[in-house]
Amino acid sequence: MATRRITFTIAADPPPRLDKALSRDVPEVESLSRTQLSRLIATGGVIIDGLPVTDAKARLSEGAEVVITMDAPEESDISPETIPLTVVFEDADLIVIDKPAGMVVHPAPGSPAGTLVNALLAHCGDDLSGVGGVKRPGIVHRIDKDTSGLLVVAKSDAAHHGLAAQFEKHSVERYYRALCYGVPDANDPRLRGIRGTSFEPGNILKLTTQLARHKTDRQKQAVLFQGGRHAVTRARTVAAYGTPPAVAQLECWLETGRTHQIRVHMAHAGHALVGDPVYGGRRKVAKGALKPVAEEALKAFPRQALHAAVLGFVHPVSGKSMRFEAPLPDDMALLIAALES
Repeated sequence: MATRRITFTIAADPPPRLDKALSRDVPEVESLSRTQLSRLIATGGVIIDGLPVTDAKARLSEGAEVVITMDAPEESDISPETIPLTVVFEDADLIVIDKPAGMVVHPAPGSPAGTLVNALLAHCGDDLSGVGGVKRPGIVHRIDKDTSGLLVVAKSDAAHHGLAAQFEKHSVERYYRALCYGVPDANDPRLRGIRGTSFEPGNILKLTTQLARHKTDRQKQAVLFQGGRHAVTRARTVAAYGTPPAVAQLECWLETGRTHQIRVHMAHAGHALVGDPVYGGRRKVAKGALKPVAEEALKAFPRQALHAAVLGFVHPVSGKSMRFEAPLPDDMALLIAALES
């Protein structure tokens, strides 16, 4: 296997431990985490002044010459596939994709091919510099198979670490467009009585719960108030359709990013997303509330009506603030047109 060497000198006042000193002084462009450095120390991949050092607690002196030897990135075992992609932005470090509904992000037992990762391996080719020691795109977040919209993917280790840190801190801006049954309203006494729901100024619905995998249906997430992971969703009504109002168009944004978060939270509030096959989105609307053409379009909508419309983050290498918007896909736009009729 091919190897690569990283050479640098320890700067003044090094930390007392080898792993911490290396983490401070290794060139940023190499984007090696402290965990990776500890692994390299333990396996003999770190040479100090000509001698291998395998003790992460060893002390270093200013001016020590460090040589790190590590394997060059391996080729991915996932096959590249030429699949059309809508590329919103791309540079040497990352790529932003407007993912169509129906595309899985990463290969899994039920979806071994035809995924976004397969497509990116073909699209990026040799531009992938290696994420985690393998030439593959770095998936730092996902959107569900049948959710459309914006997704950022790392092409280098530096971008992968930087983006992952932003998602972990919940500093990434993410806005979604959705269609739900009913209209969330601060004056609705039913909503006021549901645990975990509240309203903020501007009739903004706030949902605050814990989320965890469902005990009996492993494909679903469940709302909890003890255990699980903290989850906060906000939703604002953009438009309402029908007389009386039967369907709402929502703008939703995430304070946290959990699996199925918007879908399970809106179902918990009694406003399941239109078309959602998992969380009860096949509801009937009040008779006569919608014109027949709108009611038929609603019944026929084949997926959860959810679109990742806005994505904002700080470029992990350049430090530039970036913000992208993706228009509604045709199926949601046509459904809204039918509802407006």
